[in-house]
Amino acid sequence: MADREEPTDRRGETPDERFDRNWNELLQELRVAQTGVQILFAFLLTLPFNDRFATVSPGQKITYIATLVCTGLSALCLIAPVSHHRILFRRGRKRELVESSSNLAGVGLWFLWFSIVGAIFLIFQVVMGMSWAVGVGAAFAAAFIGIWYILPTVKR
Repeated sequence: MADREEPTDRRGETPDERFDRNWNELLQELRVAQTGVQILFAFLLTLPFNDRFATVSPGQKITYIATLVCTGLSALCLIAPVSHHRILFRRGRKRELVESSSNLAGVGLWFLWFSIVGAIFLIFQVVMGMSWAVGVGAAFAAAFIGIWYILPTVKR
């Protein structure tokens, strides 16, 4: 027992045990977000190959490109912890891994939020028109901010 660190928190975990638990919890969160961003990314990547895409307006193409870029950046940030883990594996750097991965996940979720709202906006713009797109896009943007960020911040 002399080699083990003494528990230092209210759970009775050593710092290493806490970082292991935090890493496992982060991985579970990333699995959910990664699946969503990958499905959205796949959908967006197929759109330009659809015959109807040639008829979208220049503004709709800008919305599409912005949404595609946000989705790509979200995928980059949400999948990066896997690469970081591979490079830092067994190097005694779990604390750095957890901290950087947590930050990347937070940034990735912001880009995912922009991506989802952008995709909803684009689809409503093409199918229903600009006024619907603005209304529904704004409603989803507000709902995401409320549910993803404000609600947990208030509970904290």
